[in-house]
Amino acid sequence: MRLKPQYLFVVILVGVLAVAFAIGTIVNRGKSGSAEAKTTQSGKTELPTVQAVLTPEVAREYDVVIRGRTEAARSVITRAESAGVVAATPAVEGSLVRKGAVLCRLNIDARQALLDQARANLRSKQLQHKASADLAAKGFRSPTQLLQDQANLDSASALVRQAEVGVEQMNIRAPFDGVFDKREAEIGTYLAPGQPCGTMIELNPLLIVGDLPETEAAKIRVGASANAQLVSGETLSGRVRYAAREADPQTRTYRVEITAPNPQLTRSGLSATIHIASGVGPAHLVPLSSLVLDASGVQGVRYVLADDKVAFTKVNVIQETPQGIWVTGLKGPTRVITVGQSYVAEGQKVRVAAAR
Repeated sequence: MRLKPQYLFVVILVGVLAVAFAIGTIVNRGKSGSAEAKTTQSGKTELPTVQAVLTPEVAREYDVVIRGRTEAARSVITRAESAGVVAATPAVEGSLVRKGAVLCRLNIDARQALLDQARANLRSKQLQHKASADLAAKGFRSPTQLLQDQANLDSASALVRQAEVGVEQMNIRAPFDGVFDKREAEIGTYLAPGQPCGTMIELNPLLIVGDLPETEAAKIRVGASANAQLVSGETLSGRVRYAAREADPQTRTYRVEITAPNPQLTRSGLSATIHIASGVGPAHLVPLSSLVLDASGVQGVRYVLADDKVAFTKVNVIQETPQGIWVTGLKGPTRVITVGQSYVAEGQKVRVAAAR
C-alpha cells in the first residue's frame, strides 16, 4: 500500500526526532561519566577560603563613654538685703562682670543722713574720751569715768559701722566673677528684703555632667581625666570632681561631674559626648566590618586558630577610630577574619588568604 505524502512526512519527522534524542542521551551520559570520574579522581572537598589580618595585643587606655551636657559651675540669684526702690542697674544683662560689681543699686533715702549723724556722734565721743584721758592722767578723773567714756566711744563706733552697712546694702553686688545672665528688677522696682535682682552664673570653669549606667559606675574615680565633644564642635578637657554613690531612684544611674577650664565661656546647656578614662588594659584594633553576631545574637569576631579552624569570641567595643575599632575580649596576637566571616562556622576548617 502506498502512503500518502502527508503521512510519509510525519513518519520521517518522528524518526529524525527519535535519532536526535538518542544522540543527546548518549552525549550527556558521557559528560556525566567524565564529571563523576573527575570527582572520584580528586577524592577531596575544597576548603572555604577566608581573608584574615593578624592584629597584635597592645596596652590601651579604656574609656567610659556617656552622653551629657554642660552646666554652669555655680548659679546664684542675687537678692536684696534691705528694702528700697531700684535706682540704677549698671550691669548689662548677659555681660561678664567681676566679683563685687554692682548689679542693682537701691535708693539710699535717709540712710545717708543716719550715717552722717552717727559719724558726728563718733567725733563727739572721741573728743570726750580724749579729754577724760588727759584729766585721768593728771588725777582729776576717776578710772570708772574713763571706762565709761571708752564704752560711749565704742558704742558710737558701732553705730557708725551699722549705718555704713545699711548704706552698703543698697548696692546688690556680684558674689563672684561670672556672667550676669538675667535681670529680674528694673529701675523703679520696689524690692523687699529677699526679692531678686538677677541671676549670676559661673562658666569658667565649666561643669560637664552625665549619668553613668550601673555597669560602668564602678569604673570611675574622682580625679580621672576626661574630655567632652560638644554638639557645637568644641572639645573640652578636665577631670572628674564628683561621682555619685547613690543611684537616681527613677533611672538607676549615677551622676558624674567634670570640671573643665573654659576661658572662651562656652555656653551652659550644650549636649556633649563624654569620654572618661577608666584604666589601662589589653586591646586589639580590628576592622569595623569584622564584627558579627553569633546564633544567640552576641556581638563578637571570628578568628582563625593555629590549626586553621574557626573560633568565635565575644568582644566589647571601647573606642571607634578612622583606622578601625578597639575591642577587648581577644588574647594575644590573633588572626581576625575580615572577609568571609559570615559564611563560616565555629570549628570549621578554612584556607586562609592574606587580607588585601
